[in-house]
Amino acid sequence: MDIALVYMVAGLSSRFGGKVKQFAPVGKNRETLIECSLNQALPAGFTKIIFIVGEKTEDLFMEKFGDEYNGIPVYYTFQDFDPETRDKPWGTADALCTIEDIVDCPFVICNGDDLYGETAFRVIVDYISDPKNKGESITMGYDLEDVLPEEGSVNRGIFQVDKDSYVTNLTEVLNIQKNNLQASGLSQDNFCSMNIFGFSLDMIGELRNILEKFKQEHVGDRKAECYLPTSVSQLIKEGKMKMKIYSTPDKWYGLTNPEDEEKLKQVLANS
Repeated sequence: MDIALVYMVAGLSSRFGGKVKQFAPVGKNRETLIECSLNQALPAGFTKIIFIVGEKTEDLFMEKFGDEYNGIPVYYTFQDFDPETRDKPWGTADALCTIEDIVDCPFVICNGDDLYGETAFRVIVDYISDPKNKGESITMGYDLEDVLPEEGSVNRGIFQVDKDSYVTNLTEVLNIQKNNLQASGLSQDNFCSMNIFGFSLDMIGELRNILEKFKQEHVGDRKAECYLPTSVSQLIKEGKMKMKIYSTPDKWYGLTNPEDEEKLKQVLANS
């Protein structure tokens, strides 16, 4: 079965001084972060790779990967915006809609600056490959306590799940601190989203409808963003999407702050 692997890599990080985090050499043999992620993902059986790039990352990714990686064809889509009317692109939902004309199969979407573990990719691919799950979506939940920095605050998407392990809601919670979860109404047992999803092909059309309505409602707003997790939650509430959730024994690792780079190198060196 054809399944595409889609990475969001359009933006740069101000926390890293405008560097491309995905190209940080973190592997045992100085593999970049994006290469480490690809090497975790591809054994699951993907048949194409799609990078959603932006103005600052387009040339860098094309020069790095060209049209093939380890025998898998590579494609690129471009997330654009008009600087005369906008300060930034329209968000992650807008980014995903750029693949509408290039993807022709179910797909897995994730961030290019995170490591999810091989299990996460295998579980998602196995699920969307199973004919009895046709039309359903899937995501992986990580224990909240495992994806919070020891210091400082972060924003995380928090799942609500029914008794059959289907997502009923996904809410973005802001300024979460590991040492004070109760202040955010959370506990360490909450399931957290790290933005890895498996979707059927028709999801793009539903997402496009949400995005266009969002743009109409925010005409003239230079900063409003239509976020993928919020859009997914809306589709679930409207009964237009069923999304199964599984936990994973793998740890999530990512580059959120500059000090994370050295920690990740140590983790990969000992893996």
